Amino acid sequence: MNRLVDKVLAVVLAAAAVACLARVYPLAKTFAWHGASGLLADAASLRLLVFAVAAFACVAGALLFWAGLLPGRRAHAAGAPLFGRAAEVQETSRPGLRKVFLALPLIVLAALAVDRFGPWHEGCGEIASQPREPKAAEPKAAEPKPDEPKLAEPKPAEPKNQDVASAPPAPEPAAPPASPAQPAPPPVASNPPPAPVQPPPPVAAPTPVAPSPPEVAVIPPPTVAPLPPPPPAAPTQPDGHRDAVVWLSVAPDGRSILSASTDHMIKLWDIGGKHLIRNLGVHKDMARTALYMPDGVSALTAGDDGEIVLRKLADGAVLHVFQSDQNGGVRQLAISPDGKRAVSGHDTGNVIVWDLVNNSVLHVLTGHDWSISAVAVSPDGKQALSGSIDGTLKLWDIESGKQLRSWHGHEQGTYGAVFTADGHHLITGSGDLTIKLWDLDSGREVKRFEGHEGTVYTLALSADGKRLLSGSLDGTARLWDMETGNQIALFDSQTGPIYAVAFAPDGTVLTGGYDRTIRDWSPSGGDGVVLFAGAPG
Repeated sequence: MNRLVDKVLAVVLAAAAVACLARVYPLAKTFAWHGASGLLADAASLRLLVFAVAAFACVAGALLFWAGLLPGRRAHAAGAPLFGRAAEVQETSRPGLRKVFLALPLIVLAALAVDRFGPWHEGCGEIASQPREPKAAEPKAAEPKPDEPKLAEPKPAEPKNQDVASAPPAPEPAAPPASPAQPAPPPVASNPPPAPVQPPPPVAAPTPVAPSPPEVAVIPPPTVAPLPPPPPAAPTQPDGHRDAVVWLSVAPDGRSILSASTDHMIKLWDIGGKHLIRNLGVHKDMARTALYMPDGVSALTAGDDGEIVLRKLADGAVLHVFQSDQNGGVRQLAISPDGKRAVSGHDTGNVIVWDLVNNSVLHVLTGHDWSISAVAVSPDGKQALSGSIDGTLKLWDIESGKQLRSWHGHEQGTYGAVFTADGHHLITGSGDLTIKLWDLDSGREVKRFEGHEGTVYTLALSADGKRLLSGSLDGTARLWDMETGNQIALFDSQTGPIYAVAFAPDGTVLTGGYDRTIRDWSPSGGDGVVLFAGAPG
């Protein structure tokens, strides 16, 4: 796919080069016509230089793209969250040069538009691109010959090729002032006999007339629309999260919630009492995951610091730390139903299977080229699924570490993978805005859920397997019918991306996201209620 995109970009740059060369030839003629001086020559030479350089750059870019020397980065969706270390993939070779050549066709298009509609065309046509004809000398008024009588000169109505405001008035012969009511004197012969000069009769000075005052239009007062009232301030609580909530997990007994946040904190909340029980722990970098262990007395948390920590729920005491070392930060974590195994996905692309009984590493699984963005463990605890930000999915045997299947499931990153209860189907969200249901036995797509307008970042399946809950960077969560694939309800936070979703024990919907709050929603939709507010800003 990347090679095909590079070929298309090469063709686009080649077309831009042709367009530039199409302007170079007439500009070169104009420059030759006007010589090396003058305003038009300077403009033509500058434009000639610009289009010549642009043509050369477009040709160079086309050759580089065609030869595949400017590979693009393979990354998740443009709208994917950018929080945490290495959340955005580093670009591969020469990213800056690639961006320059990607922008070059737009620059050429803008230059062509400016060249076509620039100020040098105003009122004089294609001055810069066509040789200008030498301007003819303006004709002078013909002098009468000695043998011909001098005729009265007609008044020029609109002198051509001359600014009317700057033309000097023609000299008028001296004449006695006449009253406005006095008729014009008759025409005089060409050679009249000399006559005695009579002094002009006195003429009364015209009475000045005072100008009437201009009428002042009465403008009615404008109608000003008032500003709408500001939205109510979001509630806060001192012990709330200070940054985005990126993970929610409901206890097996349904009484409490674990939350993880980019503020590095893991918090334990009481659902019924609607209060914070305790800060369960803190990571050195942003916290990513917090999971209840099946024993009901401990939790496993992970973060970008590369640590997976086993903690007591009663007081947050650390029981054991699993360090990923050079495998990088822990992006995703899943636990087998029996609590004996944990599977973690890392920003290096490695997947690690941990033995929670013996506190040891069972397997380090390699094969992904990009950071892991989703992991899940099958209901029987025998298989694990990993997905990366390039859309690749891999199915593993947990005990042997053998890869069972690999396929390209999405055009963008894979997020929020969950197994169905039968263990033969998998649901994945993605940066390509889709949710897909997969048959793991064949690797084929069975069903697709569509409607989100941003990256589908998190998924949760109801206990009976009939409803699917999704959270997206478009700021909404959606409830889907697993049988029909239809959307049942929409939950619009109107406060930014939703990073975490879960089903509450009573069937309501829980969400966490950018606004630092944990909200509770009716399964039929409508407005959510802030269950646990974020800390004051």
